[in-house]
Amino acid sequence: MTDVVPEPDLYAGLEAILLVVDEPVAEMTLAQILERPTDEVAAALRKLSAEYTEAGRGFDLREVAGGWRFYTRAECAALVERFVRDGQQTRLTQAALETLAVVAYRQPVSRARVAAIRGVNSDGVMRTLVTRGLVEEAGTEPESQALLYRTSSYFLERMGLRDLDELPELAPFLPDDVETLEEHK
Repeated sequence: MTDVVPEPDLYAGLEAILLVVDEPVAEMTLAQILERPTDEVAAALRKLSAEYTEAGRGFDLREVAGGWRFYTRAECAALVERFVRDGQQTRLTQAALETLAVVAYRQPVSRARVAAIRGVNSDGVMRTLVTRGLVEEAGTEPESQALLYRTSSYFLERMGLRDLDELPELAPFLPDDVETLEEHK
């Protein structure tokens, strides 16, 4: 006599898959794996996300960077950080944050353009951002053949963004004479 293991229901299947992923998974991919219609999977994901929020769970199911993934709920982030890092800080430096902002808002952009905007050489910082997976190569500039860089899907994921259109507007943070500043560079 062979034991037949029943297929898990849609919700259990989604939870099991999303529990082991290390990057967001697209609804279409989940639908293919679970052999269900994409709209049914999408509705189930949204329902699960709402249920976790309503129940006040320590985790959240979010749609970011073109897919779905579990995240620590904001209220629990400090506890998880303390557990994972055990007191060690691995935050980005001010230079790395500035460079990342330039890439995010000006992409695709060359290292030379980043350096011109920041006013300092950014080669080392760019290497760090590439190593951390926040920035990636995006081809070459036709005229100079310089490598171009853009933010990665991991950047979107870490920032909790679906796409770059969700980046905040810069205008409110710029000085009134920004045009004059750009002309002098």
